[in-house]
Amino acid sequence: MDPDSVKSTLQNLAFGNVMAAAARNYQKELIANEKAPATSSVNQEVDLDELMDDPELEKLHADRIAALKKEAEKREALKRKGHGEFREITEGDFLGEVTGTEKAICHFYHQEFYRCKIMDKHLKTLASKHVDTKFIKLDAENAPFFVTKLGVKTLPCVIIFRKGVAVDRLVGFQDMGGKDDFSTRALEVVLIKKGIISEKKDEDDEDDGNHEGSRRTVRSSVNLDDSDSD
Repeated sequence: MDPDSVKSTLQNLAFGNVMAAAARNYQKELIANEKAPATSSVNQEVDLDELMDDPELEKLHADRIAALKKEAEKREALKRKGHGEFREITEGDFLGEVTGTEKAICHFYHQEFYRCKIMDKHLKTLASKHVDTKFIKLDAENAPFFVTKLGVKTLPCVIIFRKGVAVDRLVGFQDMGGKDDFSTRALEVVLIKKGIISEKKDEDDEDDGNHEGSRRTVRSSVNLDDSDSD
C-alpha cells in the first residue's frame, strides 16, 4: 500500500475521532444546560430550608426578641418614674423629681404668661415622644426658693438636669429664633443639640407652633426682676 495513502487515511480517521468527540462534548453541554435551572432551583430550596433551621439565625432572632423585651421593660420602668408625660409638680416634689432620674427638663412658668403656654404645648408633645427624659413644669410663683437658688429671672425658663445637676437652660425663645411661631421640631432640635434628648427615626416632625399674636392678653416673656411685670 502506498505510504502516502496510508498516512492520509490515518489523518482522516484522527480528524473524524476529534470531531466525534467534540460533538459528544457539545451534546453533553446542551443536556447539562437544560438540567441546570431545575438543579439550581432544587439547591435554592434546600438552602432556604437549611437556613430556616440555622442555629445562628435562631440566635439572632432570639437576641432581637430579648432586646425588644428589655426596651419595653425599660420604658415601663421610666413611666413609673413619671416619664412619658408632661407633668406639673410642686416645690416640695422638685428635688426628688430631678434627682431621681438620669435626664430631666423642668419648665419654670407663670400661669398668665402667653409664651409659657406656647412652651408648655411643645414640651407636652415631646414628653410622649422622648420617654428617656423626664418632662416637668413648676409654677415659678409657688417655688420662690428654687427660683432664687437656680437664678431664674426670665420666663419661660426651661432648665436641663442630669442626675439632679442643672447643666443648661433655655431662656425665652432665643434658641428658637426669638419668635412665637416656632415649631415643636425646632425646639426638639435645640434639645437634641444640648444632649438631653436623642434623635428619633421615622417620626413625623411636629409643626403646631403657630399662634396668633392678636390673642395675647399678657406680656409674652417676663423678667422676674422687673418691678412692673405682670
